[in-house]
Amino acid sequence: MIVDPASTDYVNVYKLLIGSVVPRPIAFVSTVNSDGAFNLAPFSFFTVASANPPVLLINVSRRSNPDPRKDTLRNITIAREFVVNVVSEEIGEKMNLCAGEYPPEVDEFEVSGLTPIPSDLVKAPRVAESPINMECRLLYTLEMSGLEGGGHLVLGQVIRFHIDDAYFHNYRIDADKLGAIGRMAGNSYTRTLDRFDLIRPA
Repeated sequence: MIVDPASTDYVNVYKLLIGSVVPRPIAFVSTVNSDGAFNLAPFSFFTVASANPPVLLINVSRRSNPDPRKDTLRNITIAREFVVNVVSEEIGEKMNLCAGEYPPEVDEFEVSGLTPIPSDLVKAPRVAESPINMECRLLYTLEMSGLEGGGHLVLGQVIRFHIDDAYFHNYRIDADKLGAIGRMAGNSYTRTLDRFDLIRPA
């Protein structure tokens, strides 16, 4: 099968992307709006953009609503800071509750039953139940497209790591204990416990 994205409906292109680019890590992003209300939402278009300085990249897609910006993007643009919380399997179902479309005044911490705790350097709260939290300061946003389904790239510099001591040893994360989950297509997720090693050539 050969598919030309230019002549294919974007919904079908989206299906191809999320089925091909797998598994995708999940950025569980907490923000605060100008009124001090909390927001918490998961994004699977997420990766590391740089190690020095440490920079994370998140893509926040546009909606078809009158205001196409998601609350997360609006909050990040105004506050210029956010927190990325790692999703372990233990909080997977609660994370999923935060993926719904809620009005800006709805606090997803309350919807999910997760616990907001203060960050050190940013106003956005951390998720207490997440084993790793990364406080970020906004560097750049870049609009990829003004079309429905287009997105904004958000680049944030990590200015503080919070790591549960049980998962940390000599600056390495114990992947078995972490039990992070990843996103597949549709309603499917994957565990990160079934792994194998390949030795990189010299």
